Amino acid sequence: MKSSKRVLEPNERISEVLFALIMVLTFTGSLSVAEAGREDIRIMLLGALGCNLAWGIIDGVLYLMGCLAEKGKLSATLRSVRNTADPSRVQRMISQLLPEPVANVLRAEELTSIGQRLKELPEPPEKFRLTRQDWMGALAVFLLVFLCTFPVVMPFVFMQNARLALRISNGIAIAMLFVTGMAYGRSIGRGSWGMGIFMVVLGAILVAITILLGG
Repeated sequence: MKSSKRVLEPNERISEVLFALIMVLTFTGSLSVAEAGREDIRIMLLGALGCNLAWGIIDGVLYLMGCLAEKGKLSATLRSVRNTADPSRVQRMISQLLPEPVANVLRAEELTSIGQRLKELPEPPEKFRLTRQDWMGALAVFLLVFLCTFPVVMPFVFMQNARLALRISNGIAIAMLFVTGMAYGRSIGRGSWGMGIFMVVLGAILVAITILLGG
């Protein structure tokens, strides 16, 4: 049984990038440039990379679990439709699977027709497997979380001046947050510039809270 999801929805991509940026900014923001030596910077770099590597793997696994949960829900609903003789109950089950605006415009006879066609489908398998698309989605989640670390930490790799490296790193992070916000604004039909500024402010607040709580 195939998942109905794309590899990653736009909002999922945006949330993964935001999460990755907050994680790496937690490390760079806690670095005291006035006292930091090369060893402190090396530890910070390893911590940021290791953290997002671990969370990239965890998020990838959670994505696969979500795919399995979706397949299980679809399989259970299909079995319920096939085994239910009450047309009104079949209509309710189908409506719950559809987006609300779509479900609201479908007439009862149309829902009944969909239910009848679902009953004509082959019996769903008892066990279902993850598809190539599911694994690609998990890989995409991992890469988004992990690779977003590099632009922010690269100034510390190539520059000896920790203070200047931190300023450039923060500038890159702000730019990435702004672009992420603009993309989110377009995806929800809101002003992209306003959402870009909002995302920068939101990211700064979340990073500050994370650092204050010892994250």
